Amino acid sequence: MADKPSMDTKLYADEQGRPLSMQDLLAWFAKHGTMRVSDLHLKVGCPPVYRVDGRLKKMKGPPLEEQTVAAMAAALLSEVELAALQRHRAVDSSYVTEAMQFRLNCFYENDGLAVAIRALEPHPIPVEQIGFPNNAWLDIVNKQWGLVMVTGITGAGKSTTIASLIERIADTRACRIITLEDPIEYRLAGKLAVISQREVGRDVPSFGRGLRDCLREDPDVIFVGEMRDRESATWTLTAAETGHLVFSTLHTRDARGSITRVLDMFPSSQQDEVAGQLSLGLSHIISQKLLPRADGQGRVVAMEILNNTYAVSNLIRLRKMEQVYTQLQTKIKDVPEERMLPLERSLAMLVQAGKVTALEAEKWANHPTVFLEEMQFVGRAAQ
Repeated sequence: MADKPSMDTKLYADEQGRPLSMQDLLAWFAKHGTMRVSDLHLKVGCPPVYRVDGRLKKMKGPPLEEQTVAAMAAALLSEVELAALQRHRAVDSSYVTEAMQFRLNCFYENDGLAVAIRALEPHPIPVEQIGFPNNAWLDIVNKQWGLVMVTGITGAGKSTTIASLIERIADTRACRIITLEDPIEYRLAGKLAVISQREVGRDVPSFGRGLRDCLREDPDVIFVGEMRDRESATWTLTAAETGHLVFSTLHTRDARGSITRVLDMFPSSQQDEVAGQLSLGLSHIISQKLLPRADGQGRVVAMEILNNTYAVSNLIRLRKMEQVYTQLQTKIKDVPEERMLPLERSLAMLVQAGKVTALEAEKWANHPTVFLEEMQFVGRAAQ
């Protein structure tokens, strides 16, 4: 493109004919807040589409043309990133304003170029405001070593939860923190810690290489953006096993499935060995979902929390995954030796508190029958 558009270049007109720039389109996030408006999708043949309270909402205006989407992408990306987009047909990036930060993915699909934009707050929110149903976060930020996995579907707030936990550690502990992200989402700043954030593709070629390097860089806390493959899982488990506090994410729906996903990254001949590593190195699994609030004003988090107690560790080592859920259901006291919670209990507590409707909570439950039982239990406990 001869004249690269800027963020202030007017590229699109809405239903009333008002000219809008990319800066104008992004301003909608700041106006309504990221807990309500989380994403913006730009696609040929559709008007701009926002995700509001978890649901897609089309802007009132004409469909985007191919040259318009190309100009929008050019405004957001650097020359190097535009070249990578043409070469690889997809590119990850980020964009920062004074008030907010955005994670971008530009990619080619059947109708042409498309852009997915995820809004992030410029700084992590206080961990007390995340929505933990118990005090498990206190145990996590005081841990010296072990693997903490935060899991859930795309858009479940995994990065926000981890960033809030790490920033609290950075504020309260003089330690060395190294993150490996693709791309960097939150700019972390701690009062006491020394923090280095490395972006895959810019500062390091891969998660595996970054982890190998990281173990020679005197870290106390490591954040691996995602365990994507066998190599990154191997190094992540090794880091946790060798005395580091490690955070990472997986795209799984519950704690039990997260353990299975890690084991399935390895051939069957290695799975017993990996199960042994995981049983010793795992600290917590937090599996979360974001649900629309009952009042329609944003979303609220529901969490399943697994604490790797001696009993859980033994089940993982023996690969008796079917018994893990029983531990989640029974070890629910808010004391360090327990502090577990099945997702269905968390959902029932949100309904009891009036934060989500029972119908909405039931749709998000992994086990609807168990959710109905938990509703009865929580209801009786509240009387």
